[in-house]
Amino acid sequence: MATCTVPTDLDVLVVGAGFSGLYSLHRLRQMGRSVHVVEADDDLGGVWYRNRYPGARCDIESVDYCYSFDDSIVQEWTWTERYPAQPEILRYIRFVANRLALRPDISFSTRVVSMHWDVDAALWRVNTDRGDRINTRHVIMASGQLSKPQLPAIEGIADFAGQLVHTGDWPRDGVELSGRRVGVIGTGSSGVQTIPQVAKQAALTTVFQRTAHYAIPARNQLLDPDYVADLKSRFQEYREAARHHPGGTHRKIGTESALDVDPQALHETFQRHWENGGPDILAAYRDFRFDEQAAEKAGAFVRDRIRDIVEDPETAEKLCPKGYPFGSKRLVLEIDYYTTFNRPDVDLVDVAADPIARVEGRDIVLESGRRHELDVLVLATGFDALTGPLFAIDLRGKDGRTLEEAWADGPATYLGISTHGFPNLYVVAGAGSPSVISNVLVSIEQHVEWITDLVQYLYKNGLDVAEAELEAQERWTQEVYDVAAPTLFMQGNSWYLGANVPGKPRVFALYLGGVGHYRDICDRVAAQDYEGFTLSTAPS
Repeated sequence: MATCTVPTDLDVLVVGAGFSGLYSLHRLRQMGRSVHVVEADDDLGGVWYRNRYPGARCDIESVDYCYSFDDSIVQEWTWTERYPAQPEILRYIRFVANRLALRPDISFSTRVVSMHWDVDAALWRVNTDRGDRINTRHVIMASGQLSKPQLPAIEGIADFAGQLVHTGDWPRDGVELSGRRVGVIGTGSSGVQTIPQVAKQAALTTVFQRTAHYAIPARNQLLDPDYVADLKSRFQEYREAARHHPGGTHRKIGTESALDVDPQALHETFQRHWENGGPDILAAYRDFRFDEQAAEKAGAFVRDRIRDIVEDPETAEKLCPKGYPFGSKRLVLEIDYYTTFNRPDVDLVDVAADPIARVEGRDIVLESGRRHELDVLVLATGFDALTGPLFAIDLRGKDGRTLEEAWADGPATYLGISTHGFPNLYVVAGAGSPSVISNVLVSIEQHVEWITDLVQYLYKNGLDVAEAELEAQERWTQEVYDVAAPTLFMQGNSWYLGANVPGKPRVFALYLGGVGHYRDICDRVAAQDYEGFTLSTAPS
């Protein structure tokens, strides 16, 4: 796709043309600011542009996973499914971009390689891989939470002699799977989604599973037109409720303890959630996030359903999650996942019991010496989440220190938005905020509105610089930790803790205090003239 020239001087540079970047561009244009977006990919869409693997689908319901800032867009667009598939989400993003005429202010195929703060000029000096040199007062990092694919640390994997693909960077023209021997490494969300689709096409599908995940039926279906029409008639009220909900959704949160409920009633509640589909079972009882015994009630129920579905008892046991509490890792929604293992052409390999030693040619070689010859190897191994996209840039603050050096012990932010020593740099829905632990579209809208309001406040008051104060940052980082510490998330050894990236600090970097409570905190900070930020003018 043809790209436009990046302006040399800007009020605001936005990095990334996904949901966050597009809304940032729209809102700043409305405010009269000079703003431009740079996007490394050759088209917009962010995570929904690259994640085009078979079966890719959102696990937030479509009527919640959308913008709310423009009611005419709400009325003009109609979702077709309960859980939207990647092609429909991408069509929606393109619809919004065209509806708001955003493309002329986006430079595609343009990657930021360095970003240095000039103390004397109070500007960010930015360089791209296309040779652009940009001077910008503010930078909004809308580069996404899950945009840097993580490759597994397996000897020889980069030299696999067949076709090697990652679900997070799926070829635009697809992958020929018909009649081929396909291996899939990873059984998290993307693996659970893609494995049934791969198995429908491949001659043989071999799934390499290290950790079994809890997966709940999605029960995806076409949306009832009457339901959609009713929701559109009251959408702003509907979204306002989500803005103040702990998860940014409309999930009913139980008030009882799972340990106090009659076993028959407990089973009936779990069965109802299983039949309805979706992740609401997580909130069925108040103590699922904190009490391992309570969480195990749900865990045992799900394992029994797996044993009911999967015909081979040995395979069923391999698929039963063990060793961590229910809900301490991301709860996965599945469509035909467990039934796929009833197919004679699908093989499940437990690489926790017999790890992958190396890749030789087309062979996956296990420590036992067993070999699996493949034509295609699919890596469903997730992302270097939250920090990966930021560390990929030579990003240096006012003392010349890189962001990676500043975050050597884990992300340290104020409100998940700003970091001391890096003035006028804002991250949308990043570490230290509810981010991907919430309905991220609600969190994105809140962040973009708050950040752009701060930028406009500075301009209206003749100010140039906003920097998070160190004490405010330390208090917030401690608050993020204190809220997470008593939860079962700390036992999950998941990508929420950075456990999928060798050498990454094991820090739970998401704010679990709730979307509504977080919004109240941010609103209070803004009402107090951005308490916790040092606001100043550029040196004369």
